[in-house]
Amino acid sequence: MSQLERIYAFHQKLKNGRFPNARTLMDEFELSRATAHRDISYMRDRLLAPMAFDSSRKGFYYTEDDFSLPFEDSPKLLFLMALLNKMADEAGLGGLPEMQKLEKRLSELIAPGYDRLMDNVLCRWIEVETLNPAVFETIVEAVVKDCFLDISYSSIEGQKSGRSLEPQRLINYQGRWYLLAFCLLRKEHRLFHMARIDSAAIGRRQSGKAHPAENSFIDESFGIFPGKPAYTAKIQFSGTAAELIRRQFWHEKQSIEETKEGICLSLPVNDDREIIMKILQYGSKAKVLQPQSLRERVAKEITKMAECYAVSLSDR
Repeated sequence: MSQLERIYAFHQKLKNGRFPNARTLMDEFELSRATAHRDISYMRDRLLAPMAFDSSRKGFYYTEDDFSLPFEDSPKLLFLMALLNKMADEAGLGGLPEMQKLEKRLSELIAPGYDRLMDNVLCRWIEVETLNPAVFETIVEAVVKDCFLDISYSSIEGQKSGRSLEPQRLINYQGRWYLLAFCLLRKEHRLFHMARIDSAAIGRRQSGKAHPAENSFIDESFGIFPGKPAYTAKIQFSGTAAELIRRQFWHEKQSIEETKEGICLSLPVNDDREIIMKILQYGSKAKVLQPQSLRERVAKEITKMAECYAVSLSDR
């Protein structure tokens, strides 16, 4: 049994007025006298437990009735810790040894209420990707230590390349992990999809970032595609889609106008790909108003989709 579990057991006896002492710990947990005294000293000196010794009762008691140990009787903190662990699972990090160790330590620290809450909290993302633990750990180390990073990378088309990077920031977006880095090959900042990094190796330490990325680089435009906006998209949402979008946050510079049909959402866009997927998600309840180039791309995609289904229907 861990020290924290012993401390919680000792704490409960103090709260119940049972005047525990070193012998209590020794008998209950089969400890040496030195270990039992270290536990008591830890409570008094590190956890600031207001304990005093009653010589007539040969045991300790609390001089303050309202003292509690960290996380004890705190549902909000229990929920926060459980939520963070659930989110780590959904972000593809649950299989990392470090996360499993942290989970075990937290369950020991926070006591039985934590396990019970973990069983009753659910976080569900779609399209969650698993990562190679060795690659992820190497990237984290490079970011923390300000080291260059050498990677083998596969594009979405399957083309492999070697890259030397100045890593800048780890980004989790919709269940996927990305690395924002300055690519020494392309001489510009790029986002690297971490699930497509086949291998990674730590390089030499940087003396400060030679090519720091400004926060605005990833914040200026909608979605995961960074950079300066190419245009402002205006999208008309109607019916149930309007009711959903009215309460959603897509970008910090978005604006929503009420219209007869529902709402009009305006937001800055750098790359068409993700915004087109979002528009198509709402079917006929979403219509692009501006720019014309986006209207045409969405219309072209809808035509291709209709052609796919037309072929299927003609086969019947």
